[in-house]
Amino acid sequence: MDTYFSDKVALVTGAALGMGFATAKAFAEEGAKVVLSDINQEALDSAVKTLKDAGHDVMGVLCDVGNEEQVKNLVEQTVATYGRLDAAYNNAGVQSEATETADATSEEFARVNAINLFGVWCCMKYELLQMRKQGSGAIVNCSSLGGLVGLPGRSIYHGTKHGVVGMTKSTALEYASQGIRVNAVCPGTIDTPMVSKMVDSGDLPLEDILREQPIGRLGRPEEIASAVVWLCGPGSTFVIGHALPVDGGFTAH
Repeated sequence: MDTYFSDKVALVTGAALGMGFATAKAFAEEGAKVVLSDINQEALDSAVKTLKDAGHDVMGVLCDVGNEEQVKNLVEQTVATYGRLDAAYNNAGVQSEATETADATSEEFARVNAINLFGVWCCMKYELLQMRKQGSGAIVNCSSLGGLVGLPGRSIYHGTKHGVVGMTKSTALEYASQGIRVNAVCPGTIDTPMVSKMVDSGDLPLEDILREQPIGRLGRPEEIASAVVWLCGPGSTFVIGHALPVDGGFTAH
């Protein structure tokens, strides 16, 4: 059965696990051809195989979003293979351990900014070059509840995620008249390998998460995927420059 995405091409970064994989799967199930990108070759190969075995038209491209040449190659490979680019979810990102600002290192600041902020900017740049040629497209950047509020010990991470919201809004205004929509999704605490690692290390106590999320549970990757697909689809054609919280009510406090 044909759907809105049946003749569309979607690109997802950080697509091997968690929210990225759930979103790649959701796009594929809606009929899109999907390019999955990740820095972890083994996990990427497994994700691509899973979707191919389910009958979907997908491709994997190894990419470090902090490397401009690799991002350029990622978009070029996408277009060379599928001829166009209609939707992109710039999901790749890293967390930073909770640290008081005075005790944080410049190396950690540079590491997190290189992926979470420069990486998103870099992906947008090359995605937009293609979408501008087409005169159409939709981009969703992954911010966070950390792009909407502040929390102690998280200045580096939250700084990058606030930056993603700012870039999203400014870029959306640049391209709204050119048939391209740019938005951001702001996930709350989602049940992903990254969050599991933080919980296991004690950096993010599970009881604190459940207490602070009014819904009383972790979010599911599929709940973020649904929001991203909606932001790229026909139901959101008047939504431009928005940072959508999908956080179980956290930022409604």
